[in-house]
Amino acid sequence: MNRNCVIKDPAPGHRAEWRRSSAASAHERLAFLNEATRRIGTTLDLAETSRELMDVAVPRFADAAAVMVQDRLVIDGEISSRPVDGTTLVRRVALGIAHESPQPWIDAFPIDEVTVYPAEMPHAQCMASGKPLMYPVLDKENARVIGASVDREDAVAELLTESSFLAVPLRARGRVLGCAVFVRRPRTQPFEEPDVTVAEDLAARAAICIDNARLYTRERRTALTLQSSLLPADLPQPLGMDIASRYLPASDLMGVGGDWYDVIPLPGCRTALVVGDVMGHGTRAAATMGQLRTAARTLASLDLPPEEVLFRLNLMSQDLDPTQIATCIYAVYDPVTRACALSRAGHVPPVLLHPDRSTQIIDLPSGLPLGIGSEPLESREMILPAGSVLALYTDGLVESRERDLDSGIMALRRLLAGRVEDLEDMCDVIISGQRSGHERDDIALLVARVRELDPDEIASCPLPADPRFVAHARRFVRSTLGSWGLGALADSTQLIVSELVTNALKHGWPPIELRLLRGRTLVCEVADGSPATPAPRWATADEDTGRGLQLIKRFAYRWGTRPTAYGKIVWVEQHLP
Repeated sequence: MNRNCVIKDPAPGHRAEWRRSSAASAHERLAFLNEATRRIGTTLDLAETSRELMDVAVPRFADAAAVMVQDRLVIDGEISSRPVDGTTLVRRVALGIAHESPQPWIDAFPIDEVTVYPAEMPHAQCMASGKPLMYPVLDKENARVIGASVDREDAVAELLTESSFLAVPLRARGRVLGCAVFVRRPRTQPFEEPDVTVAEDLAARAAICIDNARLYTRERRTALTLQSSLLPADLPQPLGMDIASRYLPASDLMGVGGDWYDVIPLPGCRTALVVGDVMGHGTRAAATMGQLRTAARTLASLDLPPEEVLFRLNLMSQDLDPTQIATCIYAVYDPVTRACALSRAGHVPPVLLHPDRSTQIIDLPSGLPLGIGSEPLESREMILPAGSVLALYTDGLVESRERDLDSGIMALRRLLAGRVEDLEDMCDVIISGQRSGHERDDIALLVARVRELDPDEIASCPLPADPRFVAHARRFVRSTLGSWGLGALADSTQLIVSELVTNALKHGWPPIELRLLRGRTLVCEVADGSPATPAPRWATADEDTGRGLQLIKRFAYRWGTRPTAYGKIVWVEQHLP
């Protein structure tokens, strides 16, 4: 049964005495309204507030009651303008019944039913005028009109004929949100003018709470929509790594914050993993999160070390909004060497699950959060074992009112060490195990399993510093691409490799190495020992050189250079056919 259908004992008890002594019941009415004020509006939930009104009104004030609100108010938090023809589109959000046989009422007036009330309906008249409408005794004709509007004419007429009927508008801040309907059975005290005043007071209290719930829901929906639109819609699956993620908003508006995660492709099939948390709540925190995520992606494109990315992100965050503080962790993974460089700015530490199911908190200098000071940050580089899982997360996953940070991290380690292998299932197990219910902080979780590269994903060829080996490099390219089923790229790749190797031989230093990587794109890399980077130029008509990089730009999706500890790498990417 719908939880917003309130069924009460029909025994009259003290409520009948209150009804029938209307001349001397002013004190009782005041006490009743005071009680209603305490009991209605305990939450910022529209349906729950409506149910609380039913709980107060039935059976003490009426034998049956219902709350109808504009359907658009429920769907998108807006209040519709009144149609020209006087009809009203409403949704029944709560029902209260005190009757020996409640099922006919439930069938006749189902919860969540959306109905178009014609202009002649008492409900529509009440909402149009903004004034209560009372039938001390509802005749059969009017009862049938009400039933006809919901295609249950006979059933409704049987229930309402000879009943006392009262419809009261739900007005808040000068606008009609819907109406509340109260019914007393035949042969009981019918509604009188003092009852109208009581019903108006009840409806006024409920209407303000319903409107507060509407505004709250709309603001929360706005914040969640903004936040979800700024998070990545689909994470790339980089070379040598499997990734899964989860994001859960908090269970109230104050907890809708700025948690984010990102997976950023870098040159050489490397990958940057980012998880951050903007301190604060609401739409402002979500907007700041979007700015920081965009800034992090921009800085990642510069191919800087993790500590340098976070340092510059810190300076940028102070320019964006000096009052907003955020924590962040940034990691760069190289699938060829399985080396992972990590740095964090005030963020919770990452956890590594080893292939033997043991777990390790990766020891990283914490650093200050983004937006505080300008101190340099530190990083750590480590080799991740094949089959290990790196877990990055925000503090909402491990910290709550009932659990401190250390206990939460230990619980996370136990969940990671379980027997779940699939990353998606692992995320579900972690979230269900760590999130107890009505949390006041959102959660971001990113897990990444590293693996060995397959033979059809990487091929390398060291080259002596001898121009005669340029032809060897071309043959290596054609043979490798043929075995990978990428023969369609052989000609263009041979041309690219010829230019890269020739430049390395002419302008660089040993050692020289050619490497092919097959991921989302085909990557050609030529490494040498010189830090000098090539620069494209326009050759004149009488020059025999200077056109190599122009040719590369024509065939490549993109190209660039990146420094290494011993020199540089020139890389070129091509789209796979």
